Parts: sequence; C-alpha cells; structure tokens
Amino acid sequence: MSIKGSKKLYIGLLCVVILLGAIIMRSGISSKNQTTAANQAVVVKAMQVVTRDTPISSEFVGQVKAKNEVKIMSKVSGNIVAKMVNGGDTVYKGQPLFQIDNKQYQSAIVSARAAVNKAQATLNNTQKDVERYQRLASIKGVAQQTVDAYVAQAEEEAATVEVNRADLQQAIENEQDTFIVSPVDGRIDVNDVSQGYYVVAGSTTMATVSSIDPVWVQFSMSETEYLKYIRSGNGSLPASFKEHLKLVLSDGKEYPLIGHIEQIDRGISDTTGTITLKASFDNPQKFLLPGMFARIVVQETVRQGALLIPQKAVKQVLDNTFVTVVTEDNKAESRQVKLGSKVGAMWLVEDGLNANERVVVEGIDKAKQGSLLQVTMIEPDALTPAKQ
Repeated sequence: MSIKGSKKLYIGLLCVVILLGAIIMRSGISSKNQTTAANQAVVVKAMQVVTRDTPISSEFVGQVKAKNEVKIMSKVSGNIVAKMVNGGDTVYKGQPLFQIDNKQYQSAIVSARAAVNKAQATLNNTQKDVERYQRLASIKGVAQQTVDAYVAQAEEEAATVEVNRADLQQAIENEQDTFIVSPVDGRIDVNDVSQGYYVVAGSTTMATVSSIDPVWVQFSMSETEYLKYIRSGNGSLPASFKEHLKLVLSDGKEYPLIGHIEQIDRGISDTTGTITLKASFDNPQKFLLPGMFARIVVQETVRQGALLIPQKAVKQVLDNTFVTVVTEDNKAESRQVKLGSKVGAMWLVEDGLNANERVVVEGIDKAKQGSLLQVTMIEPDALTPAKQ
C-alpha cells in the first residue's frame, strides 16, 4: 500500500472515531437530561372525579333547649326547713321539692278563722234585731227608719264576714304555699338553695327545673336559604324538611330519633339576617341535655350523576376555591371550581370539572402550575382523613 493510500485510511478512521464520539456524547447528554427531568417531576397522588347519584342535604348548627324551663320561686317568705331533692335530680310534676317554715302561716289561719267567727256572730245578732224590728214595724210599733238602719247595719256586717272569709282563705293558701312542688317533669339544676336559706316571696330563685322529654333544637338559617325552601314547598316549608330532620351530635354520631319543625319565628332578625326555627325531638332516654350543640341535617333531593371530589383536594384563596388538575401529559393545572354541598368527606362540584378528569389529593402544595407530575392514582377508599 502506498503512503498516499495509508494517509486516506488514517483520515477515514479518524473521522469514524470522531463521529462515534459525537454520537456517544450526544446520547449521554440526552440520557442525563431525561434523568434530570425525571428527577424534577413532582410526586403526587391523584384521584379521578367521582360520579354517582348523591343525596343532597343541608346542615345547620343548632342548640338543645328545654321546652319548659321554670324558675322556682316561693309565693311566701321564710326559712327553708326541709329539702326533698338534690341538685341535678330528675323530678316529676307535683313532686315535693322544699318546705318553708309554716308556723307563722298556721297562726295566721287561726287568727283569720277567729275573725270570721266573730264577724259571723255579730251578723247573726244583727239579723235577729232586723227580724224583731220588722215585726214591730208591721204593727206600727217602731218607725220604718229604725228598721232601715238595722237592715243597713246587717248588710255592712255581712260584708265584713265576707272580707274575713277572704282573709282566711288567703291565710290557708299562704300556708299551703310553704310546700313547694315541681310544676313540670324535668331535671332540677345544681344551683338550688340549701336548707336553712331564707327566701323572699316572688324574688328568690330556689331552683330551675328544665323539661327534657321532648326537647327543642333551636337553629337559624339565612334569608336566602329560607326563600329557597319556601319556593320548593310552594309557599311553605316542604314536608321533607318539616317532618324528617336528622340530628348529628358533637361527637359526629347521628341521634337515632327523627325530629320535626314545631316553631318558626315571626320574621327575619334585624341584626343577624337569619330566621330562627325550633325542631322537636323525643328524648326518652334523657340523652339530650339543654345547652348541647348539634347539627340539624335536612335531606333535600337526590342529584343524578353528581360530581364529587375529596375535601382535601380543595384549596381556598379568599372567596375562591381551586383544585389542581392532572392534564393528559401529566402536568399540573390550577383550576377554579364552584362547589356545592358537603357530602361526607367530599365536596359536590357545581362547575369547573368534568367526570373524566383527575385531581391531586396529596402533594398539592408542591404541584405548581405547569410542573411535571409523577402521579400515583388512588381510590376514594384509600384517602387519609382531611385535616379539619
């Protein structure tokens, strides 16, 4: 082989080596970029929007109230000499509660009865005089004026008898009022007075008795909500609202008995813009106590094909709500949505999402707009509870 041919072969081999090196370098750079891009993808968990027929309900915060709450006050004054109950006891209508010292009232009865007897005796004597003078007047034995005077005196004394009888009746009632009984079935509070305490008639609250079966649950709704229900009921609250109320207690458990609306306030409050309603719930086990807070749940309708997303998928910014949607090419898209009612741990979506879309439920704060996502799809049952 000539020197010229060897030089051409050397140059050819050199070109091949350079070309291979360039290919290898380009491949390495590309692989590195792909690895870097993969490392930059945000790891998130997402869930497809749930579509199902859903019962729609509304909730209102309520408070348990006694239907009857009676402050026990004595009609007479005196020291309590006996106490038949303890604070917190369950009592029934007519049950003895307190005994006030009645000695002075018994003495008043004796005095009033004596006054009646004396006035009656005087009246009897005058009536006999009237009869005598009327016989004498019939034979012109006395002037008619004398007869009229005795008749007037008898009428005056008869009136005195009636006054004394009224005093006697009052004395008897005062003595009876020293025995204090419960006016209603219910439970007595623990702030009752003790034995030996001096009570003032019509002033001292000896105890408070609250009826506890049934009870009211008082709640309020906005004017807008009230109008919605009135329109759906053609001028009155619909039967599904009035007669079928559920109660969820503060521990999240549902009360087993159904309630019904019993009272609606006369108008909208000037200060709060709400209307107050009272629902009645039977309380045979005395489980509900005045002062308890609970949620009134009203089932309105069943929404066909409702769209639902987890509460934890939603971010609220001022008055707007947003979710992070996973696009077809696995990128994050922040989207504003309009939400309806809460359904358990889910939100009902009114607008902004389609049934086939995916929303991020874990890793939302890391999934910025347009960022690449490494998505793990989960089912609704796999959701961890949202933080309240």
